[in-house]
Order: sequence, then C-alpha cells, then structure tokens
Amino acid sequence: MDYNMEDTQNPVEAQKVAQRNDTQSVTKRLQAELMQLMLSPSPGISAFPDADGNLLAWTATITGPTETPYEGLTLKLSFKFPNDYPYSPPTVLFKTPIYHPNVDFSGRICLDILKDKWSAVYNVSSVLLSLQSLLGEPNNASPLNAQAAELWDSNQEEFKRHVLARHQDLDDE
Repeated sequence: MDYNMEDTQNPVEAQKVAQRNDTQSVTKRLQAELMQLMLSPSPGISAFPDADGNLLAWTATITGPTETPYEGLTLKLSFKFPNDYPYSPPTVLFKTPIYHPNVDFSGRICLDILKDKWSAVYNVSSVLLSLQSLLGEPNNASPLNAQAAELWDSNQEEFKRHVLARHQDLDDE
C-alpha cells in the first residue's frame, strides 16, 4: 500500500496540488485542440504552440477572406492562455499590423467572445473562425478604431487603401 500521499490538509500544499491539476487539465485541453487543428484543419486558419515549447503561448494565422479588403493577406496573431483556460478566454492580439474597425493600433481586438461572451465551449479554431468572419463583417457599433469604422461605412476603396498601407508581412520568428 502506498502511503506517500500529498498533504492536502495543509492549505499551501492543497493549493499546489490544485494548481498542478489545473495545469494538467489546461495542457490536456490545449493538446486536444492542437490535434483537432492538425487532423481537421479549416481553410484559411492555423495555429501552433510557439517554438519555445510553452503550450500556453501560440502563434496563429488567418488568411483574409475572399471579397473583403483583406483578401489575399495573411495575418499573424498571438494567443496567451490563462491557467484556468477554457474557463477564461485567451488573450489574443494581432501581431501583423492591421487596419480594422474592431482592432486598435496595438493589435488588441474588440470581440465579445473574447470578453464577456466567452464560454468554455469555444476553442482556438472557433476564435480564429470568428476573427476571420469579423474581417468581412466588422461591428461598427463598437469600434476601437472610429476612423476605420467610418471609412468602412462610407468609402470601401479608401478603406482598402488604408488596409494595404498598414499591412506588413511578418517573417517567421
């Protein structure tokens, strides 16, 4: 019989055990999501853990949807997963400079499912597909970039000119 049990009566030790269990469940969830992305890829999106082996930090790409100002562009994003993922949303930022009504110049994104409408049923794939959809259908009622929202509504040619002027392909790091 194994009597080498962890001291879960000690609050500090109990907290360490809980954190290890949380980390294990986050790791399992992220490994499953990675497997899903690799075995059933969706067109125009991809995501992988960063090269340093940290499963809580990923780099993703979105290809701009057809018939949008982003058509033919490749956009890079970063995902940082919290220790309580999937119960809290990842922090997602555009790394590629982008001109969009719902993205500020630091790459921060205004998307309800990344904030107050987050649910544990969402995953990396569903977030990327939502962001890809947002490229063609911005929420101009809640812009982070008011000028972009105004141009989107008033002058699509000028909007596209701004998109192309701001876009830069990022080399792999």
